[in-house]
Amino acid sequence: MTSFGERLSRAALTGFCWIAILYLLLPLLIIVAVSFTTTAYLKFPPDGFTLKWYAQFLRDPTYVEAIWISALIAVGATLLALLLGVPAALVLARRSFPGQQALSALFLSPLILPTIVIGVAILQFAASLGFARTWPAMLVGHTVLVLPYIVRTTLASLAGFERTLEEAALDLGASNLSTFFLVTLSLIKPGVIAGALFAVIISWINVELSIFNTTAHLMTIPVKLFNYVQYSVDPMIAAVSAATIYVAIAVVFLLDRAVGLDKVTTSS
Repeated sequence: MTSFGERLSRAALTGFCWIAILYLLLPLLIIVAVSFTTTAYLKFPPDGFTLKWYAQFLRDPTYVEAIWISALIAVGATLLALLLGVPAALVLARRSFPGQQALSALFLSPLILPTIVIGVAILQFAASLGFARTWPAMLVGHTVLVLPYIVRTTLASLAGFERTLEEAALDLGASNLSTFFLVTLSLIKPGVIAGALFAVIISWINVELSIFNTTAHLMTIPVKLFNYVQYSVDPMIAAVSAATIYVAIAVVFLLDRAVGLDKVTTSS
């Protein structure tokens, strides 16, 4: 039988959790609500209900192009980071060699460095090689930015990994490649997916790095919005922002259906 103090502590903790949830959700709810207002300016609570602001940005080919560019860069950078980050995490977790700590710090350094510094560095690096402000330069920059998230979550999944399972697969005749895909990757999959989800989100919302490598024909949606709000603020901004929220909700829903958020959050 729980005491009054325990019940009070649980009630206080529950209340604090709900306050934190509301604090995080309230700005998103306001953005979604404002995107339906009939006024020509941002107003909450909104006046009336209309979809004209959604139609206005969908009719603008530059916004649609910016969304596709952001999506392609986010997915491409995440795939490259997976190809580099998962093997790197395996080496860092299972091998001991001189400079291991320095190499680990190098992979995780983009988490510490200001993003604007990385953006300037990528611009200078690409300019010295003659491909500044191009798709490859933007892709390289975003890959560098999201790589630590893949490495970190994969390392977390490998922390309690049982190597005997791999040894059993090898003893039964499986090749090293088959063992990796059927045993190793299968067991660390939740952590890898969690890292990929973080990578997509970080790449999608990035402004600082992208703004140094953008052009009139290579502009991500965050940079597009950043440029737009400098000259005009209307409900179309809320509609574009709300559309990105809908996409994020859909991605999380699909992730939950495919893997299960409980597995992903537990492993990460």
